[in-house]
Amino acid sequence: MKMDSEAVEIDGSVMEGGGQILRVSAALSCIIGSSIKITKIRAGRSTPGLRPQHLTGLQLVSDLCSGSLQGASIGSTDISLTPGKTRAGNYMADTQTAGSVCLLLQVALPCALYADAASQLCLKGGTNAEMAPQIDYTIKVFKPIVEKFGVHFDCDIRMRGFYPKGGGEVMVTVNPVKELTPVTMTERGNITKIYGRAYVAGVLPFKLAKDMSAAAVRTIRKEIKELYINIQPQQEKEKACGNGNGILIIAESSTGCIFAGSALGKKGVYADKVGIEAAEMLLKNIRHNGCVDEFLQDQLIIFMALAKGTSRIRTGAVTLHTQTAIHIAEQLTQAKFTITKCEDELSRNITYIIECQGSGAVNPNL
Repeated sequence: MKMDSEAVEIDGSVMEGGGQILRVSAALSCIIGSSIKITKIRAGRSTPGLRPQHLTGLQLVSDLCSGSLQGASIGSTDISLTPGKTRAGNYMADTQTAGSVCLLLQVALPCALYADAASQLCLKGGTNAEMAPQIDYTIKVFKPIVEKFGVHFDCDIRMRGFYPKGGGEVMVTVNPVKELTPVTMTERGNITKIYGRAYVAGVLPFKLAKDMSAAAVRTIRKEIKELYINIQPQQEKEKACGNGNGILIIAESSTGCIFAGSALGKKGVYADKVGIEAAEMLLKNIRHNGCVDEFLQDQLIIFMALAKGTSRIRTGAVTLHTQTAIHIAEQLTQAKFTITKCEDELSRNITYIIECQGSGAVNPNL
């Protein structure tokens, strides 16, 4: 443990320059026990500095690791975090807006893995919000894949919350690990299953769900003819706060890879258009023959960096979010990443292998 040594300085404006830098650095600071100072937070954004969701996430991590947090207020562009001991417990975090509970989970989950026992996280905010994974994605795609690293958590949706009100709530139970195991996902195999759900909540008519579902099925059919596609239209009754509609479509491959396409309804946007957007996103994510979709890519970097041993994951084009996560992980841990471009002679597909020699972080509290 590097206690009270000089804080590692992190430039919050580099590369993607958003909230993700905060999430990866705060989580890693908590796990490796080194102080960090993040400057120029979200410097290039239209509303620079910390937003409610970032602030809530930082406070949650600081709570988890009995840390001390300086400069944490809305609009602040500089913060420092000095971590203490990570303790299991019951934690509550509320963005009090439609700020994403999935992003709160992104920052808190890695920390809770290195506690002395199982933790309960009660996260409040938006469950299905723009610019963030939908909770359905977190449960159906992210969860089964991170389980390969030895990460085990349960997630119970108590209430869905939509923009602008939020009001959603999820209960997450996280089990601690001694150390994470590396993961290899390099063979995509064939797509064997496509399914999903299209939902409406609140006062919105059920017809919207049916229209989203039908439009999505039609779009996928044009490209993938041989599979039965089952997208259930659903009406969220009691478990929803406010009005919203959306769709998540999942594809599974013969080797256990999982991909998704999703979209949220907005005022004045036809339901068909929402369904088509999700379908096109899914198709784009399965065309390249990589093993993860563009949204899972960057979320796996922190686990690859912490695992003991070498992980290798085949992806489509490497996103700026992923490059940013790698940059931060290499700055804060001993992990070493390499990205190799692979050209496939048979198809025009270009894929990349992200390889990481993990730092093998061991849980000192277990």
